[in-house]
Order: sequence, then C-alpha cells, then structure tokens
Amino acid sequence: MSRIGKQPVVIPQGVQVKLDGGAVVAKGPKGEMKEVLHPYVKAEIKDGKVLLTADLAAAKDASAIWGMTRARLNNLVQGVAVGYAKNLEIHGLGFRAELAGQKLTLSLGKSHPVTYEAPKGITLTVDAKKTLITVAGASKDMVGSVAADIRELRKPEPYKQTGIRYQGEHVRKKAGKTAAGAGAAAGGKK
Repeated sequence: MSRIGKQPVVIPQGVQVKLDGGAVVAKGPKGEMKEVLHPYVKAEIKDGKVLLTADLAAAKDASAIWGMTRARLNNLVQGVAVGYAKNLEIHGLGFRAELAGQKLTLSLGKSHPVTYEAPKGITLTVDAKKTLITVAGASKDMVGSVAADIRELRKPEPYKQTGIRYQGEHVRKKAGKTAAGAGAAAGGKK
C-alpha cells in the first residue's frame, strides 16, 4: 500500500478541479493544466479534495504508480494555484545575463554570446545586477527542466568556482595542479 497515494489532494481556494475521462484538469490563477491518469488509478472529487484509489491486484508496481500519480496531481494543483520558481546564480568575471522579451542572452566567457529561448508557459526574469536568473511557471517539471538547461550552458566548475549554479548550491572547491605538486614535493624524496 502506498502511504502517499492514500493522502487526499486538497484543492486550494480559487482552483477548480474537474475529471475529464481518464484525466484531471485543474484551472487556477496561474493557468490551466491537465494530468492524464494511469489506467491502474481512479480519481474522485469529494468535499474539496481529490481522492485517488488504485487497483493493487493489477500489477506489482501499482502501489508505486498510485503514489507517483498523487504526487504529480498535488504538483499540478499547487502549480496552478501558486506556481513554482527556481533561481540561478551566475558566477564569474564578466559573466552576465540580459533579457529581451523571453529571449535570454548570456555572456559566459565564450567567444560568442549564448542565447536561450524560454518555452511557452515559462517566465524568465533577470535582476538589476544581471547575475540572478529566476525561472517561474505553473509546471514544476517544466521549471526544473528549463533551469537545468540554462545551468547546462556553463556548469559550475570546481577550480575557479565560475559558472551557473542553483541559488544556495554549494560547489566544492578542488585544489589545482600546483597545490597537489607542492604538497608532493614537500613530503616527497629526500
């Protein structure tokens, strides 16, 4: 039995949820989204909550699918109600971001500026210092995917600590060749 699957999904104020065949459609201030349910999982709406039940005899992994479906449905309802956001920090001398519409132009120490077009449903913002990018949207999956794509343009490197990283992410600093060589020379041959 899935402990997560048993929990009801509470529908917040201002969000409308309806069943549409084998799918759940949620509409709120941040937009409208749809989640198709797995054939093992059935949904019903009661007292401002979405209750999920699963056919556990259908397959060995039906319990896991039940829990995952509940988690995705909760993300969907919270996304249309409040939305999701991820912040990315740019570290490095001369590294910066500029936004024109939904087109992000990044100067990342390469011979050319790198551009990134935001997909539909995602809002990008850049702070005044041009070193903090905020990725926001109703879909938790899409926000995470776009943030990962932008981070991939210049991953944080451990030697100089430059690149794009999530806000609050710790990048462990590594010692360079000279530090390793100096330590070996001091304790090496006599």
